Amino acid sequence: MLAAGALAALAFPPVDLFPILVPCLAVLTAAIDAAGSWRGAARRGFLFGLGLHTAGLYWLTDAILVRADSFWWLVPLASPGCALILAPITALPAALCRLAPVGWRRLLAFAGLWTLFDMGRVFIFSGFPWNPLGTTWELPGRLGDVMIQPAAWIGVDGLTLATVLLALLPQGGRRGVVAALAGLAVWGLAGWGRLVLTPTAASRNPTVVLVQGNVSESRKIDGHDNVAIFRSYLALTRSGIADALPEAGARPVVFVWPETAFPGLLQEDDIARRMIARAGRGAAAGVIGTIRSDAEGHWRNSVMAVTGPDGRVADVYDKSHLVPFGEYQPRLLPFHVVPGDGMAAGNGVRTWHLPDVAPVGPLICYEVIFSGQVVDAKDRPDWLVNVTNDAWYGDSAGPRQHLAAVRMRAVEEGLPVARAANTGISAVFDAHGHEVARLGWNRQGVLVVSLGAPLSGTLFGHWGRWIPILLALATVLPTLGSWMRRAGRRAVARRL
Repeated sequence: MLAAGALAALAFPPVDLFPILVPCLAVLTAAIDAAGSWRGAARRGFLFGLGLHTAGLYWLTDAILVRADSFWWLVPLASPGCALILAPITALPAALCRLAPVGWRRLLAFAGLWTLFDMGRVFIFSGFPWNPLGTTWELPGRLGDVMIQPAAWIGVDGLTLATVLLALLPQGGRRGVVAALAGLAVWGLAGWGRLVLTPTAASRNPTVVLVQGNVSESRKIDGHDNVAIFRSYLALTRSGIADALPEAGARPVVFVWPETAFPGLLQEDDIARRMIARAGRGAAAGVIGTIRSDAEGHWRNSVMAVTGPDGRVADVYDKSHLVPFGEYQPRLLPFHVVPGDGMAAGNGVRTWHLPDVAPVGPLICYEVIFSGQVVDAKDRPDWLVNVTNDAWYGDSAGPRQHLAAVRMRAVEEGLPVARAANTGISAVFDAHGHEVARLGWNRQGVLVVSLGAPLSGTLFGHWGRWIPILLALATVLPTLGSWMRRAGRRAVARRL
């Protein structure tokens, strides 16, 4: 089971070997059927999940290696430890699906239960919905663009449900294979139709200058090179603005620095803000990642909008979904891994209304992985900006999987997304999730892109995660009803 789960992780970006799910899930469901009890099925599901998440999250070890002098003992435990927390999410559907009779009813129940429990990962600590199976369709290029379009209707969790169902269908023999191929064809046609036929309006979104400083995490932690880092960001900004202003035309220009790019406390540094404003002269606003201390003395991971010749702070957004074990300390741990008391969480997503700039929704780092939780529903923005620092995870699958989440949010919400990453990968996606431009890993430079228009709205953007929840329940409830009827007949028989 461990090996089957680990092999299934090859379906995730950047390997994208999604057909591997067919044999891997076949091994799991066969093991569930062969188990002597629900406890045995749960154990086998747990082992599958342990393998899946250990392999899929192997890159967490890179973050420990950055601080190996203090946490060397965590190096062999990081990925397996996280997988131990997530593995029950796989054990529960494996156990509960045994309520259904062997055959298509059990497979149907398993797909729905997998989806429902996988969606529950948002409640683990501050939430960790990383790598849902729906992301396996984020293939490079046009094919991936087509296959992820249904996320605009059913979200990435709906894609997860469809993915598990398609992977299980071949177990039904020739008819199952034909049904799976037909399902793929319908999926592809629906995606192609949306991609080609959805109308887009003229864009009033800005031209963005995404600044990628390529500052290693060890250099940031050391702190001895802060002045040089700041000067490098200023020089890159000046260069990017010089390229952007002729291209922008009548559009406003917005420059973006990544998460915690400013090596200090920007809100308290008037001189630094004036220097940033001078470097960005001609731009309507700058979006700068920084740390700040609030009025109560709590540290916050923030992004600030600076405007005007004096670099006035026009707005501030504080990260609301904090990284467990990285930005805050879960209370259940018997040891301390987060410096001090960690960060304080913000109040949730917001929309900024900056002078001369179309409304924008700021997101910091892994907040972007939360499907249905990236936009203020009462104040919908016209575009999203995501700042991040993936330097912690090295040149691994981690930054690629993170980038895939950004692409999926663009499709779900029908909004273009501009992403500035410290060491890469900085990128821009249009409202269909098509990659417009990127600046690769471990490169220093700027990316200048005029953003496309938002779409008028999506079904998922309006109803959110209720759609995949109802779809998953629709696959589970008929099976549950069948089990309840059988249980009732057995109870009557015993009384007689």
